[in-house]
Amino acid sequence: MAASSGPVRPARYLAVFAVLIAAVYALVFFTGDKDPSPKLGIDLQGGTRVTLTARTPDGNAPTQDSLKQAQQIIETRVNGLGVTGSEVVVDGDNLVITVPGDDSSQARTLGQTARLFIRPVVGSVAPSAGQGAGAQQTPVDPAAPVDPAAPTDPAAPAADPAAPAAPQSRVFPAQDPSAVDPTPAPSTDAPATDAPATDDPAADASLSDADRAAQEISDAKTLRQSEDPQIQQLAMQSLDCNAADPLAGNDDPALPLVACSTDGTAVYLLGPTIIDGQQIADATSGFDSQQAQFQVSLTFDSDGSNTWAQFTAANLQKQAAFVLDSKVISAPVIQGATPAGSATSITGNFNAQSSSELANTLKYGSLPLSFVSSEAETVSATLGLASLEAGLIAGAIGLALVLVYCLLYYRALGLLTALSLALAGLVVYGIIVLLGRWISFTLDLAGIAGLIIGIGMTADSFVVFFERIKDEIREGRSFRSAVPRGWARARKTILSGNAVSFIAAAVLYVLAVGQVRGFAFTLGLTTILDIIVVILVTWPLVYLASKSKFWSKPSVNGLGAVQQIALERKRAANTALAVKTGTTPSKEA
Repeated sequence: MAASSGPVRPARYLAVFAVLIAAVYALVFFTGDKDPSPKLGIDLQGGTRVTLTARTPDGNAPTQDSLKQAQQIIETRVNGLGVTGSEVVVDGDNLVITVPGDDSSQARTLGQTARLFIRPVVGSVAPSAGQGAGAQQTPVDPAAPVDPAAPTDPAAPAADPAAPAAPQSRVFPAQDPSAVDPTPAPSTDAPATDAPATDDPAADASLSDADRAAQEISDAKTLRQSEDPQIQQLAMQSLDCNAADPLAGNDDPALPLVACSTDGTAVYLLGPTIIDGQQIADATSGFDSQQAQFQVSLTFDSDGSNTWAQFTAANLQKQAAFVLDSKVISAPVIQGATPAGSATSITGNFNAQSSSELANTLKYGSLPLSFVSSEAETVSATLGLASLEAGLIAGAIGLALVLVYCLLYYRALGLLTALSLALAGLVVYGIIVLLGRWISFTLDLAGIAGLIIGIGMTADSFVVFFERIKDEIREGRSFRSAVPRGWARARKTILSGNAVSFIAAAVLYVLAVGQVRGFAFTLGLTTILDIIVVILVTWPLVYLASKSKFWSKPSVNGLGAVQQIALERKRAANTALAVKTGTTPSKEA
């Protein structure tokens, strides 16, 4: 039976593999950030990893849209820590927050559900340079009432029917922050109102991180959520929009709030919340062909729609602020009353991307999800470096033992094994670098363990192939004829074994969470690359060796003992045949 259906062209296999390596490293060095280093997990570089498991009110699995929006919101919070290399990854129904470095304990508190509220705008000022000196501000009447009941008061005055009609579905265009009234405030010093007292530094130093964070939130509430008009003005003049906000997501919706816009171009005094973000039923973006501009359309649930109808009717030409985690993401001016049950539109200087981002933020700003911390760990940078060294040493020892075994048992064929393993490692490294850029894959200790086991599995495929060659030689074939026949038999075994390993890795990846998934991922990756390397590299190299007089020498390929067994079997068969037929046994060289 023929070993193959056509002529073997090993050069083609090797050329395909060379193109594969060239493509991988062209992507590594000429695309993205061009850094040829893989992303390391926090157990290798130090830091904090928190796995948050999402829960929905009805107990069903969360939607991917809601998880992705939660990812974006939490990413903003992580970036607010000022730590480079932080990332938030969607992992099944989980969010995995990774913050590298020693100072990353705050990552444990980042899973707090984002909070979106709609508040009336009482006044606004331009942010001051420094701590408020020389700020140009719109006049804010300290005596102006902040009446949370006004939006929901059924007796609130309706819009004048005789007033110029405004499109009912376009009630407020987004206000340009540069349009803030530059009228200077009265040239009087800020009211002599005491700011929150600063604690004794020695006492503050003794506080834990959690206690210090709680103290910062309490101080921020005292200043920025006061109902005293004088303290409100002091807060507006002193609020630094460039500093980290300790109040983020912790403001009391029933109290007034002094808050910055997300772009830092304005500081707002806001009234108590009129609508919770969870009352937004839907938010979409699109292009209004009549107005020739992009817009964001909102719909509320029943209660929110009624509240919004009353509020817009009573507050024409006034601003309403959409506040996410204590930041004003939009503060449009109400241009017309919106009937209950109707959609309302936000227009302004939008493009397709900015309108889509605002719609998604409004839709998912207050997520219908809660998160519970299912796994949390903090590793110091020193311990991470020690773990990386230990992992690399373990991998080097494992690779060395495999190569020594192959060299002792298969002689020069062991060199082909070493070359195949080296090329496999080269491809694996490049792919891990690319996966770090494309899907934020990080290599941790569990992943290194998967790679080491993958090395053993790749060597196992070589052993299966070489042993099939030996079987063919024992049956009396030469090394040259044994190679293609041995490959035909070994190929099925190699594919079957790798298929079982890949299925096991895939099942483990689906069912596991955290670092175990990293182990399953690298194990599955090396399993696939094992098949590629054996087919495109090992088999062609051994086939070329079988055509070489040098590699065919028993002293070189280590097959002398097997060939001797085959010769003895042939002699025994000839002797038995001679005895049976009464002839003289033939002599074999």
